[in-house]
Amino acid sequence: MVIIGGGFGGLAAVNALAGRGVRITLIDRRNHHVFQPLLYQVATAALSPAQIAAPIRRIVRGVPDAEVLLAEATAIDAPNKRVILKDGAVDYDYLILAAGATHSYFGNDNWAAFAPGLKSIEDALAIRSRFLLAFERAERENDAAARRAELTFVVVGAGPTGVEIAGAICEIARHAIPRDFDRIDTATARVILVEAQDRVLPGFDPALSARALHDLKQLGVEVRLRTRVTGMDSNGIDAVDEQGVALRIDARNAVWGAGVRASPLGASLGVELDRAGRVVVGPDLTAPGHPEVFVIGDLAHAKDPARGMVPGMCPGAIQMGRYAARTIVAEVSGGTSPRPPFRYKHKGDLATIGRNRAVAAVFGAKFGGFFAWLLWAVVHVMALISFRSRVMVMLDWIWSYMFFERGARLITGDRPDAAPADAAKL
Repeated sequence: MVIIGGGFGGLAAVNALAGRGVRITLIDRRNHHVFQPLLYQVATAALSPAQIAAPIRRIVRGVPDAEVLLAEATAIDAPNKRVILKDGAVDYDYLILAAGATHSYFGNDNWAAFAPGLKSIEDALAIRSRFLLAFERAERENDAAARRAELTFVVVGAGPTGVEIAGAICEIARHAIPRDFDRIDTATARVILVEAQDRVLPGFDPALSARALHDLKQLGVEVRLRTRVTGMDSNGIDAVDEQGVALRIDARNAVWGAGVRASPLGASLGVELDRAGRVVVGPDLTAPGHPEVFVIGDLAHAKDPARGMVPGMCPGAIQMGRYAARTIVAEVSGGTSPRPPFRYKHKGDLATIGRNRAVAAVFGAKFGGFFAWLLWAVVHVMALISFRSRVMVMLDWIWSYMFFERGARLITGDRPDAAPADAAKL
């Protein structure tokens, strides 16, 4: 069988198939697995890439009958049960499609040059360089208006990623780096969080959204709800508020966290897709008309009787991967009973806003503050792929907590004086 994607869902399937008499070919276009919930900490110079990523070959080397191919899948030839690669093809009996998603700019792909999204290590490093370069340029800028624009950071989208990035930027500017610059006061940096809906963390309980909004404002984040971005360039962002009033935000720095678009591999199946390009799967997570093709994770539009659509988060992808693996094992072992429908088990919601600030909903309890922040930290450390990563991240977090230090403040790229519009090309 073939698994496309070495993310949470793909690796969960590999582990569930280990030693079950199934030959596995795992295909990914990158050689590493990334713990995406902590990508924002790489982007904001709290962690280094190696602390949240690990080589896929090392992760699966103990799995019998498993091979890894570093290759890019370009299409699925479902009638012939074949994965088309950029440089070849691979046949399958069963396929688990866990190719994930990328950024969606809602038809305005040119905005990517001004507001990068955050889905990969490369994205995180590009954002980190832009973020740190902004302070360096402000240090050399003599014009007051231009300096203010350099020190204005706009985060588009108030989901968990947007909220976490906005809070982290505020903390860094106000506590971690003020003593490092001579001509500017980094504490005057503006962080503006723009959200089209009426609350931050729209997928969370309204009470937690209200708590997160309060904490963001306490940190100094300017939150603009019911505000829709209509345009952007290298010097700022255009938006419209709920009254229809046009706004212009002069800012040289922006991060996009407002939407996702599923991998185009789903479209090659020739089945129904939703507006985000996700495959509308059946109760057994398979593509309609192709019971041997399981679609999981961010690429799947899966319904759950209790919660509606299964959220595109790592717990859902892991549960989907395990379900697909169990179903395949049962059938290759000679089982003929009907497939049980997939049931998603929601384990709670967690989002951090900053130091000692987070919101949590677990086991029916909803709370915020220090204990939510501590729970968030424990859960994320324990979920890291290796013991070494857990130790390294925990030590870095303890050091940062005690001394307000950010230990990964490296500007990478060939042009340290590059403007934001050019930085994405480095």
